[in-house]
Amino acid sequence: MTAKASSAGTPSTAHGSLASSVGRMARASALAQVFGEFVSFVQTIALARLLTPTDIGIFAAGTVLTTLFTNFVEGGLRAGLVQRQGDTANADETVFWVTLMAGAAASLGSLAAAPVIGIAFNSRAAGLVAAATAGVLLIHSLTNVPESVLQRELSVKRRLIVGPAITVSYAVVAVILAALGWGVWSLVAGTYASYIAWVVSLWMITSWRPGRGHASFAMWRELARFGFPLLLGSIGFRLRTAGEALVVGRGLSTGALGFFRYGQRIARIPQSGIIEVGATTLFPAFSRIVGDRERFAAAYLRALHWSMVGGAAGTGLMIAAGEPAVVVLFGEKWRGAGVALVAMSGLNIGTAMSCAPQDAIKAYGRTRLINWFTLADLFLGLAFLLVLIRPFGFVGASLYISLTSVVTAAIMVGLAQLVVTVSLRRVLRVLATPIPGLLVATVATWWLEHDLLRSDTRGLILGVALLAVDALVFCLLYLVVLTVFARSTVVTIARIVPALIARSPRVLGRRRARHARPGPAGRHGVSIGEALADARRQAGLTVSCLSDRVRVRETIITDIESDDYSACGSDSCARGYIRIIARAVGADPEPLIREYNTARPVPQPITDDVTEPITRVRMPSGSC
Repeated sequence: MTAKASSAGTPSTAHGSLASSVGRMARASALAQVFGEFVSFVQTIALARLLTPTDIGIFAAGTVLTTLFTNFVEGGLRAGLVQRQGDTANADETVFWVTLMAGAAASLGSLAAAPVIGIAFNSRAAGLVAAATAGVLLIHSLTNVPESVLQRELSVKRRLIVGPAITVSYAVVAVILAALGWGVWSLVAGTYASYIAWVVSLWMITSWRPGRGHASFAMWRELARFGFPLLLGSIGFRLRTAGEALVVGRGLSTGALGFFRYGQRIARIPQSGIIEVGATTLFPAFSRIVGDRERFAAAYLRALHWSMVGGAAGTGLMIAAGEPAVVVLFGEKWRGAGVALVAMSGLNIGTAMSCAPQDAIKAYGRTRLINWFTLADLFLGLAFLLVLIRPFGFVGASLYISLTSVVTAAIMVGLAQLVVTVSLRRVLRVLATPIPGLLVATVATWWLEHDLLRSDTRGLILGVALLAVDALVFCLLYLVVLTVFARSTVVTIARIVPALIARSPRVLGRRRARHARPGPAGRHGVSIGEALADARRQAGLTVSCLSDRVRVRETIITDIESDDYSACGSDSCARGYIRIIARAVGADPEPLIREYNTARPVPQPITDDVTEPITRVRMPSGSC
């Protein structure tokens, strides 16, 4: 086997490695997402009962600048780092210093412009909130490179540790201070707590540190060329968000803005699930298979299908039971947020339609195509808002979210057709698959809730129980109809849920058993993967650096550090990889090989085409 072939792996091995990494990443994202959304939902209920819609509206108005400037700090460079395959050390160093300087400048600019917010919203409190939250931009600048490194490595730890840390820190600080009577300032304190938790947790789990590469203007220009269209897209979205806050907050009231933002927050729960579980995994995965058009097309259609199945379910359930759910959980004073939630429910279908197409465009490096989406999102969005708010008031302002999301998602699907070798007919068939189930389940559940159960007229406990009945009926009807059009999807769902439940105790048991075994070199409780990961970190190497040095794919290194050898192909290949990696990080490979042989006493049959990988190792000659 040649060095080149070894580094790339056989097609089946490379495919298995990527599929294994993506699967683990998606499962970890799903687990962290469920936990995070549960905590976030409980926190939202608690704050709704402790604060007023006006408090929420003032905070939304006061954070318009910091929300907008966040994208200037990141500058689209993070996506460039994730997509980059070589010279990552210099790229990481360049992005770190550029975004740090941008964060400091944005914080000062936001602080200076805070009085403008007070004048624009006719609220002194909103101006004070704008000044107080300016510092989060500098803190945010410290997250960009560690986030990119972990996403590039398809890190499971990022999903299991960082996301929950952010959610829990915000919830604990904001709820406690709101209970103590801090009002809108409890939200400001919670924001700072979440950003600090974000930075601390990221830097704890990543081995990257500044100073291991060389920043250069040429590198920044190369990364900025890739990320600039993405930056424009983010800025366009933020400008539209700022515009809607100004139109609703100034044109109606800060209380109406509070209803609007809370309805939007709830509407985005399924949306954030689609993005976190899908997009954070899809982009790096798409980037690795972009050269295999047939495989890429199949992966694109699968991602689009599963996004639509989830997005359609979220939209239908919100239409059917969104308003009574808000009243039951938050109280009668928040019924306006329930009205907004129903009107904004199309946001989930729009996100489901655009998620995979956008990541496909980014993976192909055709990010300039996203400029068209940005222009449509900004100008169509503001046009829809101004047209609908005049005759329909608050309902029209909320409905514009759904309309804009679906129309611009259709534009994104069309743009993706320029790079993906899939016929438009197949794409439309995938998009239409869950629609019949959506219609049937939504109409039936609406009738059940509004004509029979009426959960918003009951007490809290009974109301929650009746809402659970609504959700159960909706899901059953949705899956029954979906069976007619996509039976394999329902079969997969029926297999996954019990499999995950049954697998959790076994996985925990295997991990306990693994940590109970004597580790290599007599270090009890340390596995082979942990020993290699510790040695790599002590050598000052990231997974990316080590991959470049030993010519072994990053996903294989990540798998081995997690004690997962399924992607190696055979026991002999696994031993070879362990030996290669150990030598590169300065560890003695022999105790690790003996530990591996002890853990796997039964040798695997060796076929003619599977041999120990022969890979030339470049020994360190300086910083990576």
